[in-house]
Amino acid sequence: MKKIGVLFGMENSFPGALVERINSLHVDGITAEFVETSAVHLDKAPPYSVIVDRISHDIPFYRAYLKHAALNGTVIINNPFWWSADDKFFNYSLADKMGVAIPPTVILPHKKHPEGTTDRSMRNLEYPLNWDAVFNYVGEHGFMKPVDGGGWRDVYHIHNREEFFHAYDQSRDLCMLYQKAVDFKEYFRCYVVGQKKVHIMPYDPRNPHHERYILNPPKYDKKLLKRVEQDALKLCQALGYDLNTVEFAVENGIPYAIDFMNPAPDADLHSVGEANFEWIVSEVAALAIAKAQKAPHVLELRWSAFLGATPAPAPKLKKKSPAKKKAKAERAEVGVG
Repeated sequence: MKKIGVLFGMENSFPGALVERINSLHVDGITAEFVETSAVHLDKAPPYSVIVDRISHDIPFYRAYLKHAALNGTVIINNPFWWSADDKFFNYSLADKMGVAIPPTVILPHKKHPEGTTDRSMRNLEYPLNWDAVFNYVGEHGFMKPVDGGGWRDVYHIHNREEFFHAYDQSRDLCMLYQKAVDFKEYFRCYVVGQKKVHIMPYDPRNPHHERYILNPPKYDKKLLKRVEQDALKLCQALGYDLNTVEFAVENGIPYAIDFMNPAPDADLHSVGEANFEWIVSEVAALAIAKAQKAPHVLELRWSAFLGATPAPAPKLKKKSPAKKKAKAERAEVGVG
């Protein structure tokens, strides 16, 4: 019997619904349950074929447990090695290289030195910082947010330089991004599952959390929706995430990707609504089952394999013709070559 485990924290509706949905399908040889673990033994493999991770970004013990599970053949949704290595600024840089529209964005030095460092640790950093260059590039209307944050924690909406520096002073030793605000007319939040399926949800981040998903949206241009879908897939395929949300703010018909590092996206019934909840439960259940049905997941013991990278094929050696082989042999006989 192959087991699918769901690892979660304070959320209530999605984990239970996912386990119930998988078990209700009565797929031969597959069952689902909530993950249960104690102290993790080095020589003991976890009993799960697949684990859907909803909480390890907040709990280092769970992240270490998932890496151990992956090393022993468990498929993790999402890959804990890549999730640990990822950050928003890299994602923006990658997206820009791929031709996905990204607002002007800068990464800022820590306001307070990270613990254990001093002024002498920062001798490679320009001082004073050229703030005029930052504002000339991004502007004075933007958002400041942590480079590896989530859940709208420590996010500041900036309207002028005074607000910028006030927010920067509050950022402690976090590494922050500053990004130009998009004057959007349309806004979409997209579930992406299995790097293949996209569910586009009209969304308004200016509303209270429970009112952000728009229930009766207007009709949107088909070309715009197609580009949103294609860009969402392009990003998740490049990043290797099997479960993610990608957010687009649309200005002058251009969808700017502004948030797409959400490997444990909001899937609460009371915030996303019944229709969106049904879609995400159904698709994640299907994804987990499909991964469990595959042969045992055996990793090559190399970092590239842990990150999901496919090694480049060895270069093909050009075959020598019989005439060239004969000539080489003749040269070898007389000590030439």
